[in-house]
Amino acid sequence: QMSNHSSITQFLFLAFADRRELQLLHFWLFLGIYLAALLGNSLIITIIACDHHLHTPMYYFLLNLSVLDLGSISTTVPKAMANSLWDTTAISYTGCAVQVFFFVFLISAEYIFLTIMAYDRYIAICKPLHYGTLLGSRACVHMAAAAWGSGFLYTVLHTASTFSLPLFQGNALDQFFCEIPQILKLSCSGAYLREDGLVVVSFCLFFGCFLFIVMSYVQIFRVQGWHKAFSTCLPHLAVVSLVISTGIFAYLKPPSIFSPSLNIVVSFLYSVVPPAVNPLIYSMRNNELKNAI
Repeated sequence: QMSNHSSITQFLFLAFADRRELQLLHFWLFLGIYLAALLGNSLIITIIACDHHLHTPMYYFLLNLSVLDLGSISTTVPKAMANSLWDTTAISYTGCAVQVFFFVFLISAEYIFLTIMAYDRYIAICKPLHYGTLLGSRACVHMAAAAWGSGFLYTVLHTASTFSLPLFQGNALDQFFCEIPQILKLSCSGAYLREDGLVVVSFCLFFGCFLFIVMSYVQIFRVQGWHKAFSTCLPHLAVVSLVISTGIFAYLKPPSIFSPSLNIVVSFLYSVVPPAVNPLIYSMRNNELKNAI
């Protein structure tokens, strides 16, 4: 038992496995996923930056999304790989705070970009004559700056609030990276309230974005018809649904549902899977990107 957070110098992650062969298997699995994400996202960034035909709002936002994907998977996976390889589960207190900050920043900014991309599709399909005026280059830069900026401010509040709590319940996290719900579990319940308030505000904001995305798609479906709209918008909807459902479960599940393996699977689905599959999802049905490649 630790008396307070000042005496905690490190946190301990949940060990993936006790046996060395299984630890190495986790290392190779994570390495494969990480390299696929690096390759896919770097390829998309390079193609969009180099091909002037792709200098449109849609690809500008996709470029930002790929940068965020690269950042978010690089925040969690390399540390998990190193721990599996060196047979350790520790991360320093500062390292944990840095990991929380960057992960929350990149994931929240990514979610805002997914919302902007839904708006971009809505204008392109439902109001094509206004596309040039509503999504000119200046408007796109402003929207991107707002997404990065609001993600940053939101994260500063969240991280400061989480790491100012006194931690009385030891230093073991049931997770493979530093995740806010896991750190909150180590604090005494009374200190929770301020961070709980932030979680509720976050949920409202994220749900508002989700409603906006759904409404955009309802309009697109009405204009294009279900079949055509579904084939063009399915990738985006799939990514948004995965991030939202698993994120909500991780942050708002009742304490009675306690299962370390379930925690890991859920967080894997929202932290590791989207950055790895986004390049595939966005380029698979996209002839312009295929031609550019």
